[in-house]
Amino acid sequence: MSENIQKETAKKIAEIAATTLDNKKGIDVTTLEVGNQTILADYFVLATGTSNTHVRALADEVEFQLKEQLGVTPNHIEGSAGNAWTLLDYGCVVVNIFTSQAREFYKLERLWNGAEVISINNEEQE
Repeated sequence: MSENIQKETAKKIAEIAATTLDNKKGIDVTTLEVGNQTILADYFVLATGTSNTHVRALADEVEFQLKEQLGVTPNHIEGSAGNAWTLLDYGCVVVNIFTSQAREFYKLERLWNGAEVISINNEEQE
């Protein structure tokens, strides 16, 4: 697969994940383009759930929508029912869903503060 196709696929995965999280009432949904800062992924998608149950429901819906729409499944999942942080690793995109306490504790936005923030509708956020 060419690099351009991979980047477009990564962008589409990030867009669907972010839109799904927003549609399911995820809070402060943020997409960070981190490909220029790390080889871990091209995009990190972050969202906050209102409870551990909401975090799990958000993760389940992202998984479902990405499989339905693009036929992709995560390479790895960290966290499960009752966890304050669930991570879905799609290789080129990593989706992190936290409770507010976990998001404040890990502060991933600060860790990747040089990353470009992408809005759900692909416009750069200020």
